[in-house]
Amino acid sequence: MTTPRTDAGELGDPELSAAQVPEPGAVTLVIPTFNESGNIRELLRRLTESVPSRMPCEVVFVDDSTDDTPDVIRAAAQDCPFPVSVLHRDEPAGGLGGAVVEGMKQAGSDWIVVMDADLQHPPALVPELVAAGERASADLVVASRYIRGGSREGLAGGYRIAVSRGATWLTKGLFPGRLRGISDPMSGFFAIRRSVVTAGVLRPLGYKILLELAVRCRPETVAEVPFVFQDRFAGESKSTAREGMRFLGHLVGLRTASRVARMIAFGLIGLTGFVPNLLALHLLTAAGMHYLPAEIVANQFGVVWNFLLIEVLLFRDRRRHRHWADRVCRFVLLANADLLLRIPLIALFVGRLDMAVLPATALALLTTFVLRFAATEALVYLPRRRNAPGAARPGARVSP
Repeated sequence: MTTPRTDAGELGDPELSAAQVPEPGAVTLVIPTFNESGNIRELLRRLTESVPSRMPCEVVFVDDSTDDTPDVIRAAAQDCPFPVSVLHRDEPAGGLGGAVVEGMKQAGSDWIVVMDADLQHPPALVPELVAAGERASADLVVASRYIRGGSREGLAGGYRIAVSRGATWLTKGLFPGRLRGISDPMSGFFAIRRSVVTAGVLRPLGYKILLELAVRCRPETVAEVPFVFQDRFAGESKSTAREGMRFLGHLVGLRTASRVARMIAFGLIGLTGFVPNLLALHLLTAAGMHYLPAEIVANQFGVVWNFLLIEVLLFRDRRRHRHWADRVCRFVLLANADLLLRIPLIALFVGRLDMAVLPATALALLTTFVLRFAATEALVYLPRRRNAPGAARPGARVSP
């Protein structure tokens, strides 16, 4: 990924005229909303002041609200000199990230700008994001709080600042190559070329859609524009502990997208299963149970522990293929078959291949681990063979 960097010292005059923005300069603004009725009129007023005089635009609201936000949008849109549409979702699949993807599918312009409705993202910066992308021939332009000229002053409270900074370090550490040149991967304010967005590969979960796009769609050239994160105009922040957990689950899903990565994660989860296994073994033998049946019973505690972690962290997006009871039974059978297969393998390696016991045991453990991972993926979490009705085909680009 090549990453031309644009900062405050390179932007020149911020008051660019429309003629200075190379064609195509049209932009679709995708704005996800959840109970943001108090912000809509002011947001559209500021967009009207900043965008249409410099480039053609349209606004697509994707709304998951439980209040009157859709009605407020429709009423406020009557005064706008550009098209405004609202797509209300009764079932908000994928959270804010899923809403953004739905909005991108409705986009009719070559450039898509994603921003929040709470006015913490300054509408006046929208034309500059597109202009910076055209000047740098970039596929993605990120509004960053962490380059010269940017600030996170609207992120009130030391706790939220620490969480934001920690999440940034974590994501950049997990994806150093994909996020090279992106100083603020947690930003929700960015511009991306519609041609780069491959709808079929996106698996949004929660509110960090920029991370999803950067990792899965792999834009070749990235630029950045500084921005000052503003205070909310009205309403309350939607950042909660639950969203934080969804974000961590999203990170795991992105990091384990390849089969090799999933196998490594599968092995690490298996190692953690020794803790409940050994603890249960200690308690059972201390209670007077013979060690052989205690070994068998204690092993089930480790199996259940592993199953829960694999369900939540590794195969979260494949749980709909089978009923949970079916998945439990299959997983337990495979985990215990591992024990039955390991002993004959060790005997084969020692008796036929003249291996010592320790290397034979290690090789048997490795063999059964690979077989168990393959069987678990294929027999418990079998990938879907067909797309859901109306879903985008893998590899399909978003279209208006």
